[in-house]
Amino acid sequence: MQERQRADGSSRRRFLAGIGSVAAAGLAGCSTSGQGDYDVGMTAVAFNPSSLTVSVGDEVVWQNTSSRGHTVTAYDDRIPDDAEFFASGDYESTKAARDAFNNEIGGLIDSGQSFSHTFEIPGEYQYLCIPHEAQGMVGTIIVEE
Repeated sequence: MQERQRADGSSRRRFLAGIGSVAAAGLAGCSTSGQGDYDVGMTAVAFNPSSLTVSVGDEVVWQNTSSRGHTVTAYDDRIPDDAEFFASGDYESTKAARDAFNNEIGGLIDSGQSFSHTFEIPGEYQYLCIPHEAQGMVGTIIVEE
């Protein structure tokens, strides 16, 4: 699952990138960073955006846009009942992902790398970055029909 790119060219991402360019032009004098071919960026201690709404069947791509290593790990008790668990490193539970990270830095997404997951079940999915959870690096994906 890691570093998989969408084959359809991702018109939604192109649209969002276009909107971002317009917004950046309107913020003359403000510091903004252009979003590439991803849905959620990772700053030093935050997911950007921290909440994202997508449709059933959409693939979400997280890109590490910082110089720090990060993880993407679902809270297994904060996703819909029938939903597939997701974590960078392909672990099967939050505990397994935490153990792997704490023992061997498993699941780490280095600067410039990405992780993706396709959401098939509607509902709210909460997730975290294991090394930066204490600093508030958590996020939410809302999947709609």
